[in-house]
Amino acid sequence: MTQIIVIAAVARNNVIGKDGDIPWHIPEDLKHFRDETSGFPVIMGRKTYESLPKKPLKGRLNIVLTRRKDYKPGKGVVVKNSLKEAIEYCEKKNYVRAFIGGGASIYKQALSFADKLDITRVHKDYEGDTYFPEIDPDKWQLVEKDDQNGYSFLVYVRR
Repeated sequence: MTQIIVIAAVARNNVIGKDGDIPWHIPEDLKHFRDETSGFPVIMGRKTYESLPKKPLKGRLNIVLTRRKDYKPGKGVVVKNSLKEAIEYCEKKNYVRAFIGGGASIYKQALSFADKLDITRVHKDYEGDTYFPEIDPDKWQLVEKDDQNGYSFLVYVRR
């Protein structure tokens, strides 16, 4: 069975985006994302995929979720109609783990069945129009915390 890991950078007020972009620039977080996800599928919504400065993400299977039947994101990208379909695809291909890379509606769906949350918590509020869902402490246990200057790397596992 494929381990499902939600990976996100989240401001103190749960903002994850503004106008299709990330409202902060933390190079260490980008490196963390690359290091954690390299070699594994990254499942993301169409808008998230289209917001990537360089696409597809190198060294990872990019799976884009969209309801558009005619969507053609380019070579080496798998398109699926639902999160369920994307996860079934990963399991069929025997991936040990798969990462959920956003956006907000995909994160919301994934929180109901993900095994682990890999969160970069930015220690500041930001203006934004896209939010990460609340992490319910009754469902998620913080098992790792690595404080940095202005942000923390947090790992939660399902209770």
